[in-house]
Amino acid sequence: MLSRSSQTTTNSNSSLGYIHSVETCGTVDGPGIRFVIFTTGCPLRCLYCANPDCRHIEDGKLTSVDELIVEIQKYTSYMKASGGGVTLCGGEPLFQPDFVKEILKRCKELGIHTALDTSGFCELEIAKPVLEFVDLVLLDIKSFDRATYKKVTSVSIEPTLALAKYLSDINKPVWIRYVLVPGLTDETQNVEGVANFVATLKNVEKLEVLPFHKMGEYKWEQLGYEYKLKDTLPPTPEQVKKAVDIFKSRGIAVV
Repeated sequence: MLSRSSQTTTNSNSSLGYIHSVETCGTVDGPGIRFVIFTTGCPLRCLYCANPDCRHIEDGKLTSVDELIVEIQKYTSYMKASGGGVTLCGGEPLFQPDFVKEILKRCKELGIHTALDTSGFCELEIAKPVLEFVDLVLLDIKSFDRATYKKVTSVSIEPTLALAKYLSDINKPVWIRYVLVPGLTDETQNVEGVANFVATLKNVEKLEVLPFHKMGEYKWEQLGYEYKLKDTLPPTPEQVKKAVDIFKSRGIAVV
């Protein structure tokens, strides 16, 4: 887990950090039209990761907050007209907490809506200062069964659950994301576990069931990584509906 002692890869200057790329007109990472920043560095090793090229922080481009703000401001009219804003993705944005916090802070000063797309795998004391400048958290809960979560991500689920509970305590708006992978995360008891947990949170605006896809497989091959889900098929409409129905049965708004 990201701890203060393990932040050796984070640049000590909060005005500088490493990014992979930006998307200027994103429409799937929060409300409205969004300027999406993909940071590098991630402690998870998700089997279905679509951005394995964001895994190592040094693979990104050293960039200043000022550079990013200049670019962001070119799109403020589109963002504000659509109810959009800026989203920090990755990688894991909380891998570079000081850099990400500074971007979000500057956006808030400009009146821009901010969103953080995170796995939640971070010590709360590191995440809290960042969350002060976040309007919406897109929280990935990749499983509820501990063994399955470890298999999917290579890390523990506990920090994610702790962050989810904290976000509920402070009533920070959250969208939950759940990737449905046949033979891996689609077991009924597993989905029910996520649903039962999410139902205890008071701040979840909606939950997205995301069907597994292999759009990032080519990146794994280019990087020389073994893609272990090569033979896994996307879920059928019936499998997706079954998961959606479980979440809805707990009173959760699902899209």
